[in-house]
Amino acid sequence: MYAIFLILWIIFNGQFTWEIFFIGAVISALLYWFVCKFLDYSPKKDLRALCNVGKVVRYIAILVWEIIKANIQVIFYIMTSKYEVEPELVRFRTDLKQTASRAVLANSITLTPGTITVSLEGNEYLVHCLDKDLAEGMEDSTFVRQLRKIEARGRKQAPRSHKR
Repeated sequence: MYAIFLILWIIFNGQFTWEIFFIGAVISALLYWFVCKFLDYSPKKDLRALCNVGKVVRYIAILVWEIIKANIQVIFYIMTSKYEVEPELVRFRTDLKQTASRAVLANSITLTPGTITVSLEGNEYLVHCLDKDLAEGMEDSTFVRQLRKIEARGRKQAPRSHKR
């Protein structure tokens, strides 16, 4: 988080000088201290996030690939007059534990052409699909599998309480 603050400081200044760097380093340190002290953040969370960077990059790459594939499929539906689309509402549950993971899944579904997340309540999704082919296997999609891996990594790194 400290590095992000410092990089943003340099970017927002629009130029790099050693003076800007050192002032930014001090301000970033103060801001990082404030975030840790008052906003329930810690360096351990930074380490956990750093361990998941590879998995998050992989997730984004998979998301982009799925968006491309869905675009091609939707173009096929539009261009082919022989094929009649059959819209479908799909309701499914997921075993994702973190609220952020469930929100990322809902947004990923909505970003993919031909599908829209209508509602997310707890761990239950209601998704509108342009065609029944797009609805197949949604509860165990590649998005869900990747988010499970990211969550599993986060739980392994979580601090453990010791009983005395």
